[in-house]
Amino acid sequence: MSRTIILLLVLSSIWLSSCTDSKSRILFNGNENKDWQTAGNVSINDSTLILSGPNSRATLKNGEYKDFDLKLVLRTTQNGKGFICFHTDDSGKGYRIAINNDATDPIWWRMTGSLLSVRNLTKSLVKDNQWFTMNIRVEGQSIAVKVNGEPVVEYIEPAHPLRISPNEKCILSSGTISVASKGAGAIEFKNISIEALDRKDINIPAQLAIAKDEQNDDILHLHQEDFPVLDYHVHLKGGFTKEAAAKQSRKTGINYAVAPNCGIGFPVTNDIEVFNFLDTMRTQPFILAMQGEGREWATTFSEKARHGFDFVFTDALTFNDLRGQRVHLWVNEEVVINDEQQYMDMIVDRICSVLQEPADVYVNPFFLPEQMNDRYDAFWTEDRIDKVIDALVKSGMALEINELYSIPNKAIIMKAKRAGIKFTFGSNNISPEMGRLEYSIRMKRECNLMQLDMYKPKVKL
Repeated sequence: MSRTIILLLVLSSIWLSSCTDSKSRILFNGNENKDWQTAGNVSINDSTLILSGPNSRATLKNGEYKDFDLKLVLRTTQNGKGFICFHTDDSGKGYRIAINNDATDPIWWRMTGSLLSVRNLTKSLVKDNQWFTMNIRVEGQSIAVKVNGEPVVEYIEPAHPLRISPNEKCILSSGTISVASKGAGAIEFKNISIEALDRKDINIPAQLAIAKDEQNDDILHLHQEDFPVLDYHVHLKGGFTKEAAAKQSRKTGINYAVAPNCGIGFPVTNDIEVFNFLDTMRTQPFILAMQGEGREWATTFSEKARHGFDFVFTDALTFNDLRGQRVHLWVNEEVVINDEQQYMDMIVDRICSVLQEPADVYVNPFFLPEQMNDRYDAFWTEDRIDKVIDALVKSGMALEINELYSIPNKAIIMKAKRAGIKFTFGSNNISPEMGRLEYSIRMKRECNLMQLDMYKPKVKL
């Protein structure tokens, strides 16, 4: 056999081996969809795979993946929404990753990147008609999602995941990939590729060792119930940075609304500082709230600055008392009480006055100073509660269920619910040590709060 023939055989063997061992595969590159089984309105136009309308779907033929890195370049048109499904088949098993950039959607807690029913996200990092990248990496028990390179989901499935109806089939296994359109608009794909990962390189026992016990995880249970999981009252203070907050949010599964304290003598004191905050935080995975401090906040900041936030909240803890002295109600030394009933009536009047301010949410609600708090139910009589509830209804504000002080009580929450008032859950953290909304979740269950009882922020991108 000649040297030339031998060399050709060797080169051919190397080429065939490289093709066989390749772990990467282009699933769509703008030319054709022959690898996909389609249903509904699916087409290719201008090198783009387009799924239009509420019942369009494309499922990868001859695809069986377990561990992989899936990369997509896509965008949504107005009212375009749907999901990407993996480890799926004809039975409908597998996980779904949400595609939804519609900030006006009434189901506002399942935005782009959500690992549906497990890590629902309350904010999309991208807008309609904007091309973006999504990476979905499944590695052993780990599922990670990135949008434009930013991590939005980091989840480890435990050995015994909590799954309630209709999510029983939402577990890791293996299977194919599918994309589905569920909205009136379209989802468009420029490129889809996948890289298979070698399972022998994955330390699954180490992953399981750090996975949560989901059977006792109230936060995961809320996701399973399709309930919005958002802490509406989070502060970056005490060394709690935006990076630390984002990492903790991904770990716990609790979305955060981050709020600076805005007012005279507080970290943010004028419009320029408001706009600087918004410029640096708009692209972060947080809903952005303003806490108006003191009674001057509504005139300290312009309407344009206030409306730059996704929502605004304030409390009734700062006011001038009957002596004309400025009081911070949580500071014992400033609270001077001569007649408790008279002081209580003053608190109610101050709350009703605050509820006329241009805020969206009333926080730290129905607070009492330490000197009176041991008789909370006695001071908050039916007449006083009704007066505040009536003012709250007229204001259109939502009512916070507050973690820091475990207020208001169940009776007040039930009155507010019957009056049609919306609710928020708020930690009002004073340190980086964030809780898990324990009091809010207990009140949610005892008062039977549902998805539509929760306040919907006006998210801006």
